[in-house]
Amino acid sequence: MKRWTKVRLGVLSCALVSAALPGTAVADEASPAVEWKACPSYSDAAITAMGYPQEKTAAFRALLKRLECGTVSVPLHYGDPDGRQITIAVTRLAATDQEHRLGALAVAPGGPGQPGYLDPLRVTLTNTDSARLNERFDLIGFDPRGVNYSTKVDCAGSGQLGGSAGPLTKAAAKRSYDAEAAGNRACGQSDPAFLGQLTTVNVARDLDLVRTALDVPKLNLLGVSYGTWLGAVYRSLFPARTGRVLLDSPASPGDSLAAHEEARVRATERNFPRFAAWLARHHQTFGLGTTARQVRATVLKLGRDHDRHPRTFTDLRTPIDGGSIAALAAKTSREWPQAGKALAELRKATGTTAPPAVKQLFSPQQPAPVPGATEWVNMTMNRAVKCNEDHSRLSFPAAWAAYQKLLKDNPVTGRASFFGAGCAGWPLPAQTTRLRHGGGPLILAAHRYEFMSPYEYAAQMQAEIGGRIYTIDDDAHSSALRACTADLVAYFTTGRIDRGCPGAEVP
Repeated sequence: MKRWTKVRLGVLSCALVSAALPGTAVADEASPAVEWKACPSYSDAAITAMGYPQEKTAAFRALLKRLECGTVSVPLHYGDPDGRQITIAVTRLAATDQEHRLGALAVAPGGPGQPGYLDPLRVTLTNTDSARLNERFDLIGFDPRGVNYSTKVDCAGSGQLGGSAGPLTKAAAKRSYDAEAAGNRACGQSDPAFLGQLTTVNVARDLDLVRTALDVPKLNLLGVSYGTWLGAVYRSLFPARTGRVLLDSPASPGDSLAAHEEARVRATERNFPRFAAWLARHHQTFGLGTTARQVRATVLKLGRDHDRHPRTFTDLRTPIDGGSIAALAAKTSREWPQAGKALAELRKATGTTAPPAVKQLFSPQQPAPVPGATEWVNMTMNRAVKCNEDHSRLSFPAAWAAYQKLLKDNPVTGRASFFGAGCAGWPLPAQTTRLRHGGGPLILAAHRYEFMSPYEYAAQMQAEIGGRIYTIDDDAHSSALRACTADLVAYFTTGRIDRGCPGAEVP
């Protein structure tokens, strides 16, 4: 579900988009305009907190001087275009080669709930190849409704309870389910008029009003994680106004968080043999087995042992149990070296304090919020979009049965999954629409070994909206801009792209 952010309601939104297709002519009728204003200023600490390395601070500030910032007024409810208006924060980084300008390229941000305000800078600063996109394209960023500098609301906490060590009991699961459902209910009732309009369809309609306000005939789109879902919806709603589209780590056109969690865990289990084979090749370093089969047996035994006897370390807030072992087994290739060290450490740990790799992975340093930084993800918007588009809303018996099946079918990594209520208790109705095939170039960049957005999602999305699958041979979520930059830039500038690329390097 989207970059699909890891959150308790699900990793990303793969729900069947809400609201119906009629009413898409609003963008032509409204004649919106951008109200330009001074861009925010950011301290060095804020720039670092937003994920930019210190060595790129000067480049960030140089681009910020070129960035144009403003807002566009849009209807809260597209069924009542003359009613309450809200604002969408928008940015533009004008093409540096205006003589050979090819148009505008909007970045559809992840989440749902992540800001896209500074995405033109983020794209340009990724690497030297990605900076070429800004030579011939105006790069467009925006905060979706409910996020960051756009109109938003915040509801109460999730209502989730902290877990306990060892396997989850049915009684504890029921308490957690009830608390989470109550939190969903309280959130949805806090401002139903606003929260009920937080849907991907409405975000897509907002984006089209931004396109109109910027006087852009056709909008090219780079969708990342949840942004792939937004891109698919935008292209379905406004095919004549859509240029070249590339969707990196495509979402599924499925209709429930529960189905996504099942697919995600299944893909994680499917990816573990790669990790096991890598650990076996490095047996002298980790000592977990000389074959993938031996490594698997070692990890399973380690999980069982830690479920029977969870380990408590004085410098960790929570015990290490079988779920912790499964979480290590579920790491992506970028984290294999550190996860392998932690598994090896846990086989021999005897002290009262956590071994180094275990401590680093299970007690990471959480930086304090920095004033002035953009928000990382708006969890109210995240919850509202998912639940306004999720028809499953499982009862506790159904959710518990699904969780038990997930554990049985995925013995190595299943314990790393989260049992939750999903959208149970959400008081607002689930809305539905269907995606459509559209004209124009479309690339679905799918990662062969990924589990946040499993590879099969690309074929499912292709069946709904068409396009061509571009295969990236890695397990890195939304890595195309970093790992396949030359191909991505060539696609947007020429319309041509190869069949795939190796992707992020395995250690």
